[in-house]
Amino acid sequence: MKLTLRVWRQKNADADGAMSTYEVEGISPDMSFLEMLDTLNEELILKGEDPVAFDHDCREGICGACSLVINGDAHGPERTTTCQLHMRSFKDGDTIDIEPWRAAAFPVIKDLVVDRSAFDRIIQAGGYITAPTGSAPEAHATPVPKPDADFAFEHAECIGCGACVAACPNGAAMLFTSAKINHLNVLPQGAPERETRVLDMVAQMDEEGFGGCTLAGECATACPKGIPLTSITGMNKEWLRATRKAGKR
Repeated sequence: MKLTLRVWRQKNADADGAMSTYEVEGISPDMSFLEMLDTLNEELILKGEDPVAFDHDCREGICGACSLVINGDAHGPERTTTCQLHMRSFKDGDTIDIEPWRAAAFPVIKDLVVDRSAFDRIIQAGGYITAPTGSAPEAHATPVPKPDADFAFEHAECIGCGACVAACPNGAAMLFTSAKINHLNVLPQGAPERETRVLDMVAQMDEEGFGGCTLAGECATACPKGIPLTSITGMNKEWLRATRKAGKR
């Protein structure tokens, strides 16, 4: 395959960026998208040029570090992570636009790499169980109803890639935040901090500068792990419940 790549290049956080055009040849349909970028970078290095900086880690669809906007879509044309996207999804002669996540809360560090530490701070605000619970109980000592367990596991699948933010026309982080809140709040271990968790995490999300949610639904469509849009409504119910309870104290 021969492809034309239009790639966002930006030397650092303070520099102005622009799209640069590259031609790559000999791309196999069986290559992953990141392997195709590796091929481009090998060619750039041989020419003495600066390779394209992009994030990656596991390359197995688990960590979410490989986040890119491809032809205007978060992670590209398939509902998967960028590293699990293969070049068979494109045709010979295609022009492919490759950009970093576009969100005020995700500033560009270099080229396609963005700073997603805002997600870390949201989790730090309440995404852990900090109340002393003693030693770990025997696995079957605290029965969890299957619907609650399924609900928790569904939301725990969130890998924090940020596709929801990149796809949202408002740059909202509601789907990510709701997944982290919901998967703990339904479990017995998360019950002691149920109210403070949702209040603290939502407050931190707002402080980070993410946009407001208007339930456009693009976040759930782009999510590679299928976190449902109803997760947001669940978080809103938790927030209202916690707000009313705090107001009665």
